Amino acid sequence: MIESYSEECPENICRQVATPSYLIAEDIIENNCRVLQDVQQRTGARILLALKAFALPAVFNIISKYLCGVCASGPIEARLGREEFGREVHTYAPAYSGEQLQRVLEYSDHVLFNSLSQLETHRAAVESYRKKSGRDILLGLRVNPEYSEIATDLYNPCIPGSRFGIKADTLKGANISGITGIHFHALCEQGADVLERIVANFEEKFGWLLADERISWINLGGGHHITRADYDLELLCSLISRLKERYKVEVYLEPGEAVVLNAGFYLTSVLDIIENGIKVAVVDGSAETHLPDVLAMPYHPELLGSCEAAAAENTYRLGGISCLAGDIIGDYGFAQKLEIGERLCFTDMALYSFVKNNTFNGVELPSLYRYSLKRGTLELIRTFDYDDYRRRLTGKDC
Repeated sequence: MIESYSEECPENICRQVATPSYLIAEDIIENNCRVLQDVQQRTGARILLALKAFALPAVFNIISKYLCGVCASGPIEARLGREEFGREVHTYAPAYSGEQLQRVLEYSDHVLFNSLSQLETHRAAVESYRKKSGRDILLGLRVNPEYSEIATDLYNPCIPGSRFGIKADTLKGANISGITGIHFHALCEQGADVLERIVANFEEKFGWLLADERISWINLGGGHHITRADYDLELLCSLISRLKERYKVEVYLEPGEAVVLNAGFYLTSVLDIIENGIKVAVVDGSAETHLPDVLAMPYHPELLGSCEAAAAENTYRLGGISCLAGDIIGDYGFAQKLEIGERLCFTDMALYSFVKNNTFNGVELPSLYRYSLKRGTLELIRTFDYDDYRRRLTGKDC
């Protein structure tokens, strides 16, 4: 029986941490990993953590007990995966320079190419590295299934003009010697029903390649919302098992969000309240620097204790501390008036948050904490200061 943990940020813990900060719930991460482990055990699939979504070595000891490894987006993430996670490392990038590829090869078990030209450019270097190192690095190609149901173009790798993956017509007749696997990615926070339709389209276009005896593995990419409460686990397991049986291949999945869904909180404090036609609460955080997906996606993050702004007696626009005019987290309603110094807690902030932080305008980066209600622990992972800002711009220590 998989235990369930509250998705609410415990008030007593909130009071103990500085703001702005991210608070990572170890118990929820472990609960998510148990769900993913169940999928692995039922299907034989191998599940990887997508470092692009979540890269926090302080909790890798929990995740690595359950998942088979990580997927990386280049040499930096590949090295982090090898040195800190310690299991399989699969690396994909739209393109590699010669120097980048050498570092990718050093830290990776699977290396995926985005085009036939990249494969040909680096084929000799891969063979040379294999001979020199004695390591049997597996090579794969990313293909474009030419079908997705992602509503926001910014996150849709299958839109016309996409730079991601090879189309089926391009692959026919191509020299794919040395390739043992194929990869596609066409989901974004979606369920198994969407995956089922994508797989059907994928098989129609690439079934001939899957049937090639040289192909021994397939990677179904990320975007699988596997740990969401209403996710259809039975359908996912059925799809994986069918692919394994029909094509005699190893199946990989590389979710990021599913691993840490609902396991992170972002805390910020109200610094000032301004009247300018509407009430504006200026916080010590920032959408631009701390929560960039709020502006890029865009989306309206859930705030504990808030309600619909249109129906609320007390409505506030939450604005960030940077000088960007559009640094707005969103409009929120409250049962009571906000007070200066009041703490606000946003949910589901483990993913695509601190991995995307920046120091625009010199805005200070949030501290990182982890906690466990099960073990009764709260730990400061690290804080950031002027040295971090200056070192990045000058390369010099203070």
